Amino acid sequence: MQAANPRRGYILGLTAYVIWGIFPLYFKLLASVPAAEIIVNRVLWSALFGSLLLLVWKHPGWWQELRDNPKRLGVLTISGLLIAANWLTYVWAVNNDRMVEASLGYYINPLVNVLLGMLLLGERLRRLQWIAVGLAAAGVAQQVWQVGSLPWVSLVLALTFGFYGLIRKQAPVKALPGLVVETWILVPVAIGWLLLHPEANSAHVDFWSTSEAWLLVLAGPATLIPLVSFNAAARHLPYTTLGFMQYIAPTLVLMLAVWVYGEHLSESTLIAFAFIWAGLVVYSLDAWFSMRQRS
Repeated sequence: MQAANPRRGYILGLTAYVIWGIFPLYFKLLASVPAAEIIVNRVLWSALFGSLLLLVWKHPGWWQELRDNPKRLGVLTISGLLIAANWLTYVWAVNNDRMVEASLGYYINPLVNVLLGMLLLGERLRRLQWIAVGLAAAGVAQQVWQVGSLPWVSLVLALTFGFYGLIRKQAPVKALPGLVVETWILVPVAIGWLLLHPEANSAHVDFWSTSEAWLLVLAGPATLIPLVSFNAAARHLPYTTLGFMQYIAPTLVLMLAVWVYGEHLSESTLIAFAFIWAGLVVYSLDAWFSMRQRS
């Protein structure tokens, strides 16, 4: 077994979260392509490149395990649909100037995970976790009160990713084989979408000689590289450390939204962020205290 190398772990973890954080730069280059078409191509190219990567980066026994546990295929079908819904919402948000809401969704996500664990897995929340969830709920409620509507982009992103993580726990397949199976399950849906939308750019042979086509092809590696980096980092760093690093991605998205793309950060949204950031500070303190008690 390879010895843990924290320095390598930090580099790999930063690589994953920075790529996830600057994804909007890539999706903005594809602003003229509908979000659904981007996701269709992301599914197809992720399935292809993921399969090629599996030929090189061996995961012995994963297919036999799936064959021995056919229920896991059903679980991966549901998780695949959830991650596709998450991708679609995120791309739509980026290309419709809703990046601030998207970043808010990924800030909320750890607290949604805690709430789902309590409601669906019967996990008991510690006092600080209750405070953290309460602060996040107050932030969302404040946004509803001020704006008059739910921040639906934020909630859809947080809930789809939260349920995705919860369901994937029911099918303990390693990340890369799991993603490959999820995307291959979605391949018929993606092909069906192209057949039903013959007017789509990527449904025409001529399109594949353009620079935009190559950008769509990059959706495969762009999906796989951060995932592989994250899983490699997890072998060298405590999961709690990776948990703290997860805030890098939404922070970068928020910075790009406000400073690069000029999205407006209203006072009500800023107050909602303040509540959620406060909740995350409390959540992080709870994780730190819990880790110290175990060590």
